[in-house]
Amino acid sequence: MKVWIFLLLLLGALPAVAAPLAYVTNEVAGTITIIDTATNQVVSTVSMTPAGARPRGLQLTADGKRLYVALSDLAHLAKGPADAVVALDAKNFKEIQRFDVGTDPERFVVTRDGSRLYSANEDAGTATVTEVRKNKVLASLVVGIEPEGVALSPDGHWVYVTAETSNTVSVIDTRTLQVVTTFLVDPRPRVAAFSPDGKRCYVTAEVGGTVAVVDAVHHQVLRTIKLPQRSKPVGVVVSPDGRRIYVANGHGNSVSVIDAATETLTATIPVGKRPWGIDVTRDGRRLYTANGLSGDVSVIDTATLKVIATIPAGKGAWGVVIGR
Repeated sequence: MKVWIFLLLLLGALPAVAAPLAYVTNEVAGTITIIDTATNQVVSTVSMTPAGARPRGLQLTADGKRLYVALSDLAHLAKGPADAVVALDAKNFKEIQRFDVGTDPERFVVTRDGSRLYSANEDAGTATVTEVRKNKVLASLVVGIEPEGVALSPDGHWVYVTAETSNTVSVIDTRTLQVVTTFLVDPRPRVAAFSPDGKRCYVTAEVGGTVAVVDAVHHQVLRTIKLPQRSKPVGVVVSPDGRRIYVANGHGNSVSVIDAATETLTATIPVGKRPWGIDVTRDGRRLYTANGLSGDVSVIDTATLKVIATIPAGKGAWGVVIGR
Protein backbone atom coordinates (compact mmCIF):
# COMPACT_ATOMS: atom_id res chain seq x y z
CA MET A 1 0.00 0.00 0.00
CA LYS A 2 2.79 2.43 0.90
CA VAL A 3 4.47 1.72 -2.46
CA TRP A 4 1.27 2.54 -4.34
CA ILE A 5 0.79 5.79 -2.40
CA PHE A 6 4.38 6.75 -3.22
CA LEU A 7 3.85 6.04 -6.91
CA LEU A 8 0.60 8.01 -6.99
CA LEU A 9 2.29 10.98 -5.35
CA LEU A 10 5.17 10.70 -7.78
CA LEU A 11 2.80 10.72 -10.72
CA GLY A 12 0.78 13.59 -9.31
CA ALA A 13 -2.38 11.52 -8.92
CA LEU A 14 -2.80 12.63 -5.29
CA PRO A 15 -2.97 16.32 -4.37
CA ALA A 16 0.00 17.69 -2.45
CA VAL A 17 -0.71 18.82 1.10
CA ALA A 18 0.14 22.49 1.58
CA ALA A 19 2.23 23.47 4.57
CA PRO A 20 0.47 25.68 7.13
CA LEU A 21 0.85 29.43 7.04
CA ALA A 22 2.05 31.57 9.93
CA TYR A 23 0.35 34.95 10.49
CA VAL A 24 2.24 37.73 12.26
CA THR A 25 0.73 41.02 13.46
CA ASN A 26 2.98 44.10 13.29
CA GLU A 27 1.52 46.66 15.68
CA VAL A 28 3.61 49.67 14.60
CA ALA A 29 3.54 48.97 10.87
CA GLY A 30 -0.19 48.23 11.02
CA THR A 31 0.22 45.10 8.90
CA ILE A 32 0.00 41.32 8.97
CA THR A 33 2.88 39.27 7.55
CA ILE A 34 2.02 35.88 6.02
CA ILE A 35 4.75 33.21 6.11
CA ASP A 36 4.90 29.82 4.36
CA THR A 37 6.19 27.47 7.07
CA ALA A 38 7.51 25.00 4.46
CA THR A 39 10.00 27.51 3.07
CA ASN A 40 10.02 30.07 5.90
CA GLN A 41 9.52 32.77 3.30
CA VAL A 42 7.13 35.73 3.38
CA VAL A 43 4.37 35.19 0.83
CA SER A 44 2.26 38.26 1.50
CA THR A 45 1.85 41.39 3.62
CA VAL A 46 -1.64 42.68 4.39
CA SER A 47 -2.31 46.28 5.40
CA MET A 48 -4.96 46.73 8.06
CA THR A 49 -7.61 49.46 7.91
CA PRO A 50 -8.66 52.01 9.00
CA ALA A 51 -5.50 54.11 9.01
CA GLY A 52 -3.83 54.03 12.39
CA ALA A 53 -5.02 50.52 13.27
CA ARG A 54 -2.76 48.70 15.73
CA PRO A 55 -3.09 44.92 15.17
CA ARG A 56 -2.02 42.75 18.11
CA GLY A 57 -3.84 39.61 19.28
CA LEU A 58 -4.91 37.15 16.59
CA GLN A 59 -6.46 33.69 16.26
CA LEU A 60 -7.45 31.30 13.50
CA THR A 61 -10.70 29.38 13.71
CA ALA A 62 -10.48 25.60 13.98
CA ASP A 63 -11.38 25.17 10.30
CA GLY A 64 -8.77 27.75 9.26
CA LYS A 65 -11.31 29.81 7.33
CA ARG A 66 -11.35 32.90 9.54
CA LEU A 67 -8.54 34.97 10.99
CA TYR A 68 -9.59 37.12 13.96
CA VAL A 69 -7.45 40.17 14.76
CA ALA A 70 -7.65 42.65 17.66
CA LEU A 71 -7.30 46.25 16.51
CA SER A 72 -6.95 49.41 18.53
CA ASP A 73 -6.08 53.03 17.87
CA LEU A 74 -2.35 53.38 17.25
CA ALA A 75 -2.25 56.28 19.71
CA HIS A 76 -4.24 54.07 22.19
CA LEU A 77 -5.25 57.14 24.14
CA ALA A 78 -8.99 57.05 23.57
CA LYS A 79 -11.56 54.97 21.80
CA GLY A 80 -11.33 55.43 18.05
CA PRO A 81 -12.60 53.81 14.86
CA ALA A 82 -9.96 51.11 15.05
CA ASP A 83 -11.09 49.72 18.44
CA ALA A 84 -12.54 46.35 17.46
CA VAL A 85 -11.92 42.69 16.85
CA VAL A 86 -12.32 41.89 13.16
CA ALA A 87 -12.91 38.57 11.44
CA LEU A 88 -11.10 38.26 8.11
CA ASP A 89 -11.44 35.71 5.36
CA ALA A 90 -8.18 33.77 5.74
CA LYS A 91 -7.82 33.43 1.95
CA ASN A 92 -8.38 36.96 0.67
CA PHE A 93 -8.21 38.87 4.00
CA LYS A 94 -11.46 40.70 3.34
CA GLU A 95 -13.36 41.75 6.43
CA ILE A 96 -16.30 39.47 7.24
CA GLN A 97 -17.39 40.87 10.60
CA ARG A 98 -16.40 43.64 12.97
CA PHE A 99 -17.06 43.33 16.70
CA ASP A 100 -17.28 46.38 18.94
CA VAL A 101 -15.81 44.77 22.04
CA GLY A 102 -14.85 47.94 23.94
CA THR A 103 -11.80 50.17 24.24
CA ASP A 104 -8.27 49.07 23.40
CA PRO A 105 -8.75 45.33 22.88
CA GLU A 106 -5.42 43.54 23.05
CA ARG A 107 -5.98 39.80 23.32
CA PHE A 108 -9.05 37.60 22.95
CA VAL A 109 -10.13 34.03 22.39
CA VAL A 110 -12.79 32.53 20.15
CA THR A 111 -14.43 29.31 21.35
CA ARG A 112 -13.67 26.15 19.39
CA ASP A 113 -17.15 26.01 17.91
CA GLY A 114 -16.80 29.65 16.84
CA SER A 115 -19.90 30.76 18.72
CA ARG A 116 -18.42 33.17 21.27
CA LEU A 117 -15.67 35.74 21.52
CA TYR A 118 -14.04 36.67 24.85
CA SER A 119 -11.91 39.82 24.72
CA ALA A 120 -9.87 41.87 27.20
CA ASN A 121 -10.34 45.65 27.18
CA GLU A 122 -7.11 47.01 28.58
CA ASP A 123 -8.21 50.61 29.19
CA ALA A 124 -11.65 49.74 30.59
CA GLY A 125 -10.64 46.94 32.97
CA THR A 126 -13.31 44.66 31.57
CA ALA A 127 -13.75 41.45 29.60
CA THR A 128 -16.42 41.41 26.92
CA VAL A 129 -18.35 38.31 25.88
CA THR A 130 -19.82 38.47 22.38
CA GLU A 131 -22.10 36.09 20.51
CA VAL A 132 -20.44 35.81 17.11
CA ARG A 133 -23.35 34.91 14.84
CA LYS A 134 -25.62 37.73 16.03
CA ASN A 135 -22.69 40.05 16.80
CA LYS A 136 -24.29 40.73 20.17
CA VAL A 137 -22.56 41.55 23.46
CA LEU A 138 -23.77 39.06 26.05
CA ALA A 139 -21.82 40.42 29.03
CA SER A 140 -19.24 42.97 30.06
CA LEU A 141 -17.46 41.72 33.17
CA VAL A 142 -15.25 43.66 35.57
CA VAL A 143 -11.85 41.98 35.86
CA GLY A 144 -8.44 43.24 37.01
CA ILE A 145 -6.67 46.50 36.17
CA GLU A 146 -5.29 46.61 32.61
CA PRO A 147 -6.40 43.15 31.51
CA GLU A 148 -4.39 41.62 28.71
CA GLY A 149 -4.15 37.85 28.38
CA VAL A 150 -7.19 35.70 27.62
CA ALA A 151 -7.05 31.88 27.64
CA LEU A 152 -9.77 29.25 27.21
CA SER A 153 -9.57 25.87 28.95
CA PRO A 154 -9.60 22.83 26.63
CA ASP A 155 -13.06 21.79 27.84
CA GLY A 156 -14.39 25.31 27.21
CA HIS A 157 -15.55 25.76 30.81
CA TRP A 158 -13.12 28.43 31.99
CA VAL A 159 -11.65 31.64 30.64
CA TYR A 160 -8.62 33.11 32.41
CA VAL A 161 -8.01 36.86 32.07
CA THR A 162 -4.66 38.23 33.26
CA ALA A 163 -4.39 41.82 34.50
CA GLU A 164 -0.94 43.39 34.40
CA THR A 165 -1.43 46.21 36.95
CA SER A 166 -3.46 44.43 39.65
CA ASN A 167 -1.29 41.26 39.27
CA THR A 168 -4.40 39.10 39.15
CA VAL A 169 -6.05 36.42 37.08
CA SER A 170 -9.84 36.51 36.84
CA VAL A 171 -11.64 33.23 36.22
CA ILE A 172 -14.81 33.37 34.11
CA ASP A 173 -17.31 30.51 34.16
CA THR A 174 -18.46 30.29 30.54
CA ARG A 175 -21.74 28.64 31.57
CA THR A 176 -22.90 31.45 33.86
CA LEU A 177 -20.82 34.29 32.33
CA GLN A 178 -19.69 35.34 35.79
CA VAL A 179 -16.29 35.94 37.34
CA VAL A 180 -16.23 33.16 39.94
CA THR A 181 -12.83 33.80 41.52
CA THR A 182 -9.65 35.85 41.25
CA PHE A 183 -6.15 34.91 42.33
CA LEU A 184 -2.83 36.73 42.65
CA VAL A 185 0.34 36.00 40.67
CA ASP A 186 3.73 37.68 40.42
CA PRO A 187 4.03 41.26 39.09
CA ARG A 188 2.75 42.12 35.63
CA PRO A 189 1.12 38.93 34.37
CA ARG A 190 0.88 38.94 30.60
CA VAL A 191 -0.39 35.68 29.12
CA ALA A 192 -1.85 32.33 30.22
CA ALA A 193 -1.76 28.96 28.46
CA PHE A 194 -3.53 25.74 29.46
CA SER A 195 -2.02 22.27 29.25
CA PRO A 196 -3.75 19.99 26.70
CA ASP A 197 -5.46 18.02 29.47
CA GLY A 198 -6.73 21.21 31.15
CA LYS A 199 -5.28 20.34 34.55
CA ARG A 200 -2.65 23.06 34.57
CA CYS A 201 -2.39 26.63 33.37
CA TYR A 202 0.85 28.58 33.03
CA VAL A 203 0.88 32.36 33.60
CA THR A 204 3.85 34.56 32.69
CA ALA A 205 4.86 37.47 34.94
CA GLU A 206 6.98 39.98 33.05
CA VAL A 207 8.29 42.01 35.99
CA GLY A 208 8.40 39.03 38.33
CA GLY A 209 10.49 37.06 35.86
CA THR A 210 8.50 33.94 36.61
CA VAL A 211 5.92 31.49 35.31
CA ALA A 212 3.12 30.52 37.69
CA VAL A 213 1.99 26.89 37.65
CA VAL A 214 -1.75 26.96 38.32
CA ASP A 215 -4.07 24.15 39.36
CA ALA A 216 -6.68 24.83 36.67
CA VAL A 217 -9.29 22.67 38.40
CA HIS A 218 -9.26 24.58 41.70
CA HIS A 219 -7.80 27.86 40.28
CA GLN A 220 -4.90 28.06 42.69
CA VAL A 221 -1.22 28.82 42.18
CA LEU A 222 0.78 25.72 43.06
CA ARG A 223 4.27 27.13 42.59
CA THR A 224 6.31 29.54 40.49
CA ILE A 225 9.21 28.82 38.16
CA LYS A 226 12.00 31.39 38.22
CA LEU A 227 13.48 32.18 34.82
CA PRO A 228 17.06 33.33 34.11
CA GLN A 229 18.18 36.82 35.03
CA ARG A 230 17.09 39.52 32.57
CA SER A 231 14.13 37.39 31.41
CA LYS A 232 10.93 39.37 30.90
CA PRO A 233 8.41 36.59 30.23
CA VAL A 234 5.44 37.57 28.09
CA GLY A 235 4.16 35.06 25.52
CA VAL A 236 3.73 31.39 26.43
CA VAL A 237 2.65 28.26 24.57
CA VAL A 238 2.45 24.57 25.53
CA SER A 239 3.67 21.91 23.11
CA PRO A 240 0.91 19.80 21.52
CA ASP A 241 2.00 16.75 23.53
CA GLY A 242 1.99 18.77 26.77
CA ARG A 243 5.60 17.92 27.58
CA ARG A 244 7.12 21.38 27.19
CA ILE A 245 6.27 24.96 28.00
CA TYR A 246 7.85 27.59 25.78
CA VAL A 247 8.15 31.16 27.08
CA ALA A 248 8.99 34.28 25.06
CA ASN A 249 11.18 36.44 27.28
CA GLY A 250 10.49 39.86 25.78
CA HIS A 251 13.36 42.26 26.45
CA GLY A 252 15.43 39.26 27.55
CA ASN A 253 15.73 38.44 23.81
CA SER A 254 15.34 34.72 24.40
CA VAL A 255 12.96 31.78 24.72
CA SER A 256 12.89 29.60 27.83
CA VAL A 257 12.09 25.90 27.58
CA ILE A 258 10.47 24.27 30.62
CA ASP A 259 9.94 20.55 31.16
CA ALA A 260 6.28 20.22 32.14
CA ALA A 261 6.74 17.00 34.12
CA THR A 262 9.51 18.29 36.38
CA GLU A 263 8.60 21.98 36.05
CA THR A 264 12.26 22.85 35.59
CA LEU A 265 14.05 25.06 33.09
CA THR A 266 15.91 22.94 30.52
CA ALA A 267 17.14 25.48 27.97
CA THR A 268 17.34 29.16 27.07
CA ILE A 269 17.50 30.00 23.36
CA PRO A 270 18.68 33.41 22.07
CA VAL A 271 16.30 34.83 19.44
CA GLY A 272 15.53 38.26 17.96
CA LYS A 273 14.98 41.44 19.94
CA ARG A 274 11.95 41.49 22.25
CA PRO A 275 10.12 38.27 21.36
CA TRP A 276 6.47 38.75 22.31
CA GLY A 277 4.03 36.42 20.57
CA ILE A 278 4.94 32.75 20.28
CA ASP A 279 3.35 29.69 18.67
CA VAL A 280 4.27 26.11 17.82
CA THR A 281 3.39 24.05 14.76
CA ARG A 282 0.79 21.34 15.29
CA ASP A 283 3.41 18.61 14.91
CA GLY A 284 5.48 20.31 17.60
CA ARG A 285 8.60 20.47 15.44
CA ARG A 286 8.91 24.22 14.92
CA LEU A 287 8.48 27.21 17.21
CA TYR A 288 7.92 30.76 15.89
CA THR A 289 8.45 34.00 17.83
CA ALA A 290 7.40 37.51 16.79
CA ASN A 291 10.27 39.87 17.69
CA GLY A 292 9.05 43.44 18.11
CA LEU A 293 12.26 45.46 18.25
CA SER A 294 14.04 43.62 15.46
CA GLY A 295 10.86 43.39 13.38
CA ASP A 296 11.36 39.76 12.47
CA VAL A 297 10.41 36.17 13.30
CA SER A 298 12.73 33.54 14.76
CA VAL A 299 12.12 29.89 13.81
CA ILE A 300 13.33 27.30 16.32
CA ASP A 301 13.83 23.60 15.65
CA THR A 302 12.41 22.01 18.80
CA ALA A 303 14.56 18.89 18.41
CA THR A 304 17.87 20.79 18.48
CA LEU A 305 16.52 23.87 20.30
CA LYS A 306 18.34 26.12 17.85
CA VAL A 307 17.21 28.97 15.61
CA ILE A 308 17.16 27.69 12.04
CA ALA A 309 15.73 30.77 10.30
CA THR A 310 15.11 34.48 10.80
CA ILE A 311 12.30 35.93 8.70
CA PRO A 312 11.73 39.67 8.15
CA ALA A 313 8.28 40.77 9.28
CA GLY A 314 7.17 44.35 10.06
CA LYS A 315 7.91 47.08 12.54
CA GLY A 316 6.65 46.13 15.98
CA ALA A 317 6.10 42.43 15.27
CA TRP A 318 3.75 41.41 18.08
CA GLY A 319 1.69 38.24 17.71
CA VAL A 320 1.99 35.00 15.75
CA VAL A 321 -0.41 32.16 15.03
CA ILE A 322 0.15 29.08 12.89
CA GLY A 323 -2.52 27.30 10.87
CA ARG A 324 -3.07 23.56 10.76
